[in-house]
Amino acid sequence: MTQLRTFLILAWLMVATILWMKWTEEKQPQPVVAAQPTAQPQGMPVPTAAPVPTATVPAAPGQTSAMPTAVAGAQPQVRITLSNDVLRLVVDGASVRRAELLNYRTSRAEDAPLVRLFDEDPKNFYVAQSGWVSGQGAPNHNGGFVPEDSATTLALADGAKDVSARFVWNGAGGVTIRRTYTLARGQYALKVRDEIVNRGTTPWTGHVYRYLSRVPHDYHRSMFNPETFAFSGGAWYTPEEKYQKRPYDDFMDGDKVDPIEKGTNVEGGWIALLQHYFFTGWIPQADQKANYALSADGAQSLFGISATGPQFTVAPNTQASTEAKLWIGPKLPDQLAQQAPGFERTLDYGIFTVLAEPIHWLLAQLHKVTHNWGWAIVLLVLLIKLALYPLSAAQYKSMAKMRKFQPRIQQLKERYGDDKQKFQTAMLELYKKEKINPAGGCLPILIQMPVFLALYWVLIESVELRQAPWMLWIQDLTARDPFFILPILNMAVMWYTQKLTPMVGVDPIQQRMFQFMPLIFGVMFAFFPAGLVLYWVTNGALGMVQQVWMMRRFGDKSDTAKA
Repeated sequence: MTQLRTFLILAWLMVATILWMKWTEEKQPQPVVAAQPTAQPQGMPVPTAAPVPTATVPAAPGQTSAMPTAVAGAQPQVRITLSNDVLRLVVDGASVRRAELLNYRTSRAEDAPLVRLFDEDPKNFYVAQSGWVSGQGAPNHNGGFVPEDSATTLALADGAKDVSARFVWNGAGGVTIRRTYTLARGQYALKVRDEIVNRGTTPWTGHVYRYLSRVPHDYHRSMFNPETFAFSGGAWYTPEEKYQKRPYDDFMDGDKVDPIEKGTNVEGGWIALLQHYFFTGWIPQADQKANYALSADGAQSLFGISATGPQFTVAPNTQASTEAKLWIGPKLPDQLAQQAPGFERTLDYGIFTVLAEPIHWLLAQLHKVTHNWGWAIVLLVLLIKLALYPLSAAQYKSMAKMRKFQPRIQQLKERYGDDKQKFQTAMLELYKKEKINPAGGCLPILIQMPVFLALYWVLIESVELRQAPWMLWIQDLTARDPFFILPILNMAVMWYTQKLTPMVGVDPIQQRMFQFMPLIFGVMFAFFPAGLVLYWVTNGALGMVQQVWMMRRFGDKSDTAKA
């Protein structure tokens, strides 16, 4: 029994250490990938994305693609504000320069700014770009596309299913590329369709590229800032390699960008830049091939990911088209799963994905009943308790019997004195005779540990719980309890449960260690999300009630145990 208790103590302390380390080191300020100036001059220009991608694209034998650095005779790019009921975008012909999420604010305050993903602020620079490369002339993100009409603001009309903005590029050789941005009602996926029409007399060859580039947030490392908990970096998906990811500080291998393995001629994949709760991602047309690549510019602290290709050769008097979706929004699993294979993996629970996904699904179903995420967590605990009741009943029945025979075990300890081997042998014989299972409480506790860790990731990664209130003083389940009431309740529950638990065969030193456990967990839980502490307080309180009831049922109130 002593060894068992020691194992449980060490297991829980190990879990606590892992959580503490994960909490504080998962996201550190992003290092630059090359030497930067010691000071930035006042009025520094807005960062610009990397040059037009130069990755190899699928091409016919003997064909190459020249790389223009600018479009000859390009006109200044006109910007259009395009919005539906959930997104407001500022776009030009080749870039999405600003994106605001109309249903999400930076804080719970009614006048708080909207969450902004794409941004031209030098400190938060973030942009999506898509253009063309051709030795015969093509529009790229430096210019070329112009609007087809004069409207600079396009909004979703009442009753309309979608809203579109159209741009066009007219080449000197009779080649036209028409680009259409389309936002559907309630959707965070922007459709980008390009149609190439060749009215000239010679074939036109070019390839498309799609690119995401940003200056990562330089978060202050703090356990109080949930932005620092989740994964931040690039992610991609291929049918062969499935979901892959890389943090920004691993984009470089020495002084060169570390390439994406098996990222060539990908068909049916996607690329993305992930952050806490929200992300952006390009989903190229599923039946067209593209090459994936990472990029990094240490001088500007820019990191990017691109999908280059496919290459088209459009004969005279023919046309071709390519389409992609640009996701700009929250990590909503139901919508993500509809976009592309594996796209829901951007809701990244790490190594606990197998458990976290069903827990998230079950919480969502319970929320449909309660309309409150806090009460959904309470119901989740009840369901887990019901599922584990047979195991817990065996545990508490064993504890009740151990409490009943504690005086007899104490007499055995006095009889054998310092001969621990004889004492252990006699105690085990007593357990066997009275059918007491001292290990009966292990399994429920060990099952709860991975559930606890999986729920931890659900709370810090699921955007539905972001800023979600419970009641009274808990107005954000993903932030710590502002008044530490739940951690204090957890300490009280743990302390009383400990008083009910028989310390048979436990030496005084280990008993003192147990006495400090409520304090240790109370301090640790003071920094955890309130929803996680609510889960554990509810679990502990129900366990305490169940233990009292089981001890009254199976324990012997009269002291009839005899040596």
